[in-house]
Amino acid sequence: MKYTQLGRTGLKVSRLVLGTMNFGPQTNEADSHAIMDAALDSGLNFYDTANVYGWGENKGRTEEIIGTWFAQGGGRRDKVVLATKVYGSMSREGDTWPNEDRLSALNIRRAVEASLKRLRTDHIDLYQFHHVDRRTPFEEIWQAVDVLIQQGKILYAGSSNFPGYKIAQANEAAARRGMVGLVSEQCLYNLSERRAEMEVIPAAQEYGLGVIPWSPLHGGLLGGVIKKEVQGGRRASGRSADALAVTSVRAQIQAYEDLLDKHGLEPGETALAWLLTRPGVTGPIVGPRTVEQLESALRAVELELGEEVLAGLDEVFPGPGPSPEAFAW
Repeated sequence: MKYTQLGRTGLKVSRLVLGTMNFGPQTNEADSHAIMDAALDSGLNFYDTANVYGWGENKGRTEEIIGTWFAQGGGRRDKVVLATKVYGSMSREGDTWPNEDRLSALNIRRAVEASLKRLRTDHIDLYQFHHVDRRTPFEEIWQAVDVLIQQGKILYAGSSNFPGYKIAQANEAAARRGMVGLVSEQCLYNLSERRAEMEVIPAAQEYGLGVIPWSPLHGGLLGGVIKKEVQGGRRASGRSADALAVTSVRAQIQAYEDLLDKHGLEPGETALAWLLTRPGVTGPIVGPRTVEQLESALRAVELELGEEVLAGLDEVFPGPGPSPEAFAW
């Protein structure tokens, strides 16, 4: 495994991030534990979750699964850089109460305590704001975070799904308080979806945030979906199926798969390896449902993409260009 610093911090994290969103809804507890053990054995030390994972009536279930894994001991908690998130409502259907979502100081305090209990740990290494809260000023958010840092319950703060200007606002507000501010941004970024290159990634680089791309395979679209259909394997579903129904998108994905077939490369591994070449990227989030899927993702860390391949990928998936030139002169 290869490691890098998380943004401008001294924290060393693996170039792949283990996403746990499938733990509970799609992967049972025993298999989830096996995946986490295999990840740790490979040297992958950066695990990402969120308080709402488990979804529906099972919100919090994913954190509980991670907590029971930590409870097995063997240095599991000490070896892991643990990241979770706050923002989404934790209310159950029919039992909705105010202040159980967003980023008020009250909800942040309650959410941290609940996550710590489910995760069976005394601290969270990276506490991320899952979305922008347009109702709560950053001064209030940072006041709550400052207290939690002083209490030793969280160590770093990060954002997720923030536009560039909100990253700037957040860190300027933190600087006025003499705080470190955001150290990471978790955003949608992959070969097919490169809009983050216009504003989000430049802002993250300017303020020293590590970029953590989510959905690196764009819902499976970049994982060889057409090839799998032709070979009689798993057919596209959900977002991938909807995208492939658009003629221009299908042609683009076919060109992508043809390019990689020419160079003897696997689509999913290439999509991850491409992200590892991008400026500012700490590591993409991989969300394996099985140990075999994890092993495939791990191979991407060692995959070196040649200039011809990189140029071909840019031709198939041209980026938006820098801001403001992408939309101005």
